[in-house]
Order: sequence, then structure tokens, then C-alpha cells
Amino acid sequence: MPRRDNGAMPATKTTLYLASQSPRRSQLLLQIGAAHELLWPDSGEDTELLEAVRPGELPAPYVQRVTRAKLQAALARLERRSLPPAPVLCADTTVAVGRRMLGKPADADDARAMLGALSGRTHRVLTAVAVHDGRRSRAALQVSHVRFAAMPAAAIDAYVAGGEPFGKAGAYAIQGAIAAWIERIEGSHSGIMGLPLFETAALLRAAGVAVP
Repeated sequence: MPRRDNGAMPATKTTLYLASQSPRRSQLLLQIGAAHELLWPDSGEDTELLEAVRPGELPAPYVQRVTRAKLQAALARLERRSLPPAPVLCADTTVAVGRRMLGKPADADDARAMLGALSGRTHRVLTAVAVHDGRRSRAALQVSHVRFAAMPAAAIDAYVAGGEPFGKAGAYAIQGAIAAWIERIEGSHSGIMGLPLFETAALLRAAGVAVP
């Protein structure tokens, strides 16, 4: 379905807005039968600014704060466009090695450095989700642990050359080729992808959205 010029899809019978530019989150919502429409940012919105890390900020408070900020921006967008009311869902994901957060790589060198930091060790993937139902907001935080095998430099170079790390927190996508180097995970596979479906489904049910 084509988008409107303002970045939203036609909203004649809206049951849920997804305020995210991540195709993975949209696919995951469809996986649990949650029909939705995209509430993309306006051209003048600085979404990267919302994700800026504050000095001394720890991973869990960071990802929760950013998700709340994204939700407030989405609600303002909904009102500004005079779209039909419906619950709004936002999420944010960060990768953490100890207290250090790994965001989206700026370039190939940055991606190689991030993957080198993850190689041969366990890291955390934190995803916060928030849903506003028109009256109140509900939120959840899901934390998973991911163990990478030791990756030789040649394997990192090949993965980066394939382009998959870009636009991904921690410079990888668990559903992609990097899975060959993941020894184990503890937590939520969908949460590592960017939207923990168990927690999300509970939030949507509480907001009155029909999911299985």
C-alpha cells in the first residue's frame, strides 16, 4: 500500500500504529497477527537526535528513555497529522558490552571494531517497547545474552563487506549470516531482532489490540 506524502500509510481502519522505520519490527508484528500501519517521521524530524547517549548513561536507562522519547514524538506526529486515533507502538534496541553501548556503526571501520569487541565473548541486547492506547502508556524491557565465537578477521571483513552491519545496533543482525558465529543465546530471539514478541503481545492485549 503506498505511503502518503506525510510519511503515514492510509489509516481508514487503523488498529495499531508502528512508529518505527525498521522493516524487521513490522515483519515481527505481522508474525503474531498484529495488523498495523506505519507512522514514519516527518521530513523535518531529527530521529537520530533522540538516540544520542547522555554522559554516564547506562544501557537499560538509555534504551528506556529513548523509547519514551520516540513514543512522545510519535504521539505528537499523530496529532499533528489529524490521523484516526489508535494505539501507538515504539521500540528501541541497544547492544551492550559491560557498561559500553554499541550503536549503529558509522562506517566499515566502526563496524569491524564493534564486531571485534563482540568476538569471543558474551554481550547483552536490550530492547525496550512502549505502547500508548490513547489514555496511558505501558512499557517493557527485555534483556538477552548473546555469545559469539571467536571470529577471525577475515570472517569479520567478509561480513562487513556484505553490508549487513549497517543500520544495526552492534553491527549485526542475528537473523543474517552472522548466525554462523553465534554459539548460544539466552533470552528472546525476536527481542534481539528488535521487538520481543512475548512482551509486545502482552502490551498490545492490555491496550485492546487483538493478537492471538
